[in-house]
Amino acid sequence: QVQLVESGGGLVQPGGSLRLSCAASGTDFSINTLAWYRQVPGRERELVALSGTDGRTGYPDSVKGRFFISRDNANNRVYLQMNALKPEDTGVYYCNSKYLISGPAPEIEEHWGQGTQVTVSS
Repeated sequence: QVQLVESGGGLVQPGGSLRLSCAASGTDFSINTLAWYRQVPGRERELVALSGTDGRTGYPDSVKGRFFISRDNANNRVYLQMNALKPEDTGVYYCNSKYLISGPAPEIEEHWGQGTQVTVSS
């Protein structure tokens, strides 16, 4: 059974930094696309960082240059370094993994963590 567990959220002042961690069990991170999403009440969950199995990363313009995703495949961990935080970065941050199961009927195996709250406020 795959489990993702996030940690590292909390309250931080505008301009501050936080590092989120996600630890996985029951899967091999090296074959998963990994991502961080955030959600605020009343809005859809949005992607904030993506790490492909080929090492490439991607970010939306809203966080580009401030957020950085990294992965430690040997220890099944993924991190999100968040710098120059803004009040609009407030939300629940979720770790996500996706793995393509190939075959006659390919399907995506996807898993989510329980989320960790990040609050940016003075």
